[in-house]
Parts: sequence; C-alpha cells; structure tokens
Amino acid sequence: MRLRTCSWAGTALLVLAMPLALPMAAIAQQGSRPTSSGIYTCVDAQGRRLTSDRPIPDCVSREQRVLNSDGSVQRVVPPTLTAEERAEREAAERRAELARAAQADAVRRDRNLMVRFPDEASHSRAREAALDTVRLAMKASAQRVKELAAERKPLLDEAEFYQGRQMPARLKQQLDANDAAVAAQKQSAANQELELARINRLYDNELDRLRRLWAGAPAGSLPPVAPTQVSPASPSARR
Repeated sequence: MRLRTCSWAGTALLVLAMPLALPMAAIAQQGSRPTSSGIYTCVDAQGRRLTSDRPIPDCVSREQRVLNSDGSVQRVVPPTLTAEERAEREAAERRAELARAAQADAVRRDRNLMVRFPDEASHSRAREAALDTVRLAMKASAQRVKELAAERKPLLDEAEFYQGRQMPARLKQQLDANDAAVAAQKQSAANQELELARINRLYDNELDRLRRLWAGAPAGSLPPVAPTQVSPASPSARR
C-alpha cells in the first residue's frame, strides 16, 4: 500500500512541474535563435555612417541596409519617396505602360498587314478596288453636270426672249437652281479628286512599309510613316 501511494505522489509532482518546465524550455529555445530584426546602417547626407537597431530617421530619404549579426546583408530598405517623387514615379510607370501597349499594337498591326497583303499583287488589287469606288462617283458627277447643261439650254433660250425686260420669277428660280446644282457637282468632283489623292497616298505609304516588312524587318520595328500632302494634280492623284 505504501508503494502504491508513493507512486501516485510521484506522478502528481511530475504533472505539477510540467507547466513550469514548458515555458522555461520555450524561453531557452527562443534565446538560442538568432533575431530577425537585424541592424540598420546607412550613410547620411553629411557622409556619416549611422547604425541602429531600428529604421534610422536621418536616412529616411536614403537607402538603408539591414545586417544580420554576422555582418551579412539581410535586406535593403529603399528610400522613402516624397509625394512629388511618388507622383513622378507613377507617371513614369504609366508612360512605360503606354509605350509597351503602343509597341504591342504596332506589332499586331504589322502582322495583320502582312497577313492581308502577302505580296505586292494583292496590295495593288486592293488599291484599284478602293480607287474604283471613287472613279465611279466621279463618272456620276460628270454625267450629272452634262444633264444639268442640257437642262439649262432651254432655260437660256427662254431667257433670251426677255432681254431688256424683267425675267419672270419662275424662270429666274430655275436658272438659279441649275447654277447651284452645277456648283455642287463641281465641288463634289473636287472632293473626289482629293479622295483619289488620299487613297493613293495611303496605299503608297502602306506599300513602302510592306516592302520593308517583306524584306525581313521585324513587326513593330518600323516608325509610323507620316502621310505627305498630295495635291490633286500630282502623279499619284492621276493614277
């Protein structure tokens, strides 16, 4: 019976001692681990090397190194930016992003251009198709001018009857309307000449770019070709 009691008492003492032993073991284990906070060091504006166990206020605008206990670099803390510096950096990042997007778009356009026009013959066919649309409109304008001239002849014949006298309002209105219609057709023809020049200029620039791409220039590597002004009387406009 005595042995049983002693055994029970020993067990109880061991259980009571465990809560005290566990924190002590944890403390000892933590003490054996190296600290991760590190030592901050920097060179301030006066050229002095400063050291601290926390970030150094005098070096807030400078790079700070965090060292391990053995002197090795644990990490580098970049300088804290001012509001103006942050705004400038963000603007630079936006500009860089726009430049990357523009470059990607240029690559995509050049690739699509080469897919659409694998050779000069296909490009020439596309040019002629675009010009034919304008040429048809020009023919229609020329035909309308002829019709208006035919409509005007009897009006002029009638107007001769009233030489030296007041022309009837009806006849005057018809002549004025004919004049306005002719002027509108002439303006339309001038615009169509300009459109012919614009189309030829577009296809000339496009063909120049395609020739360089066909020759091996990487897509997106060529600068955009600035369109040149071409007058309706130029060779391109007459093609």
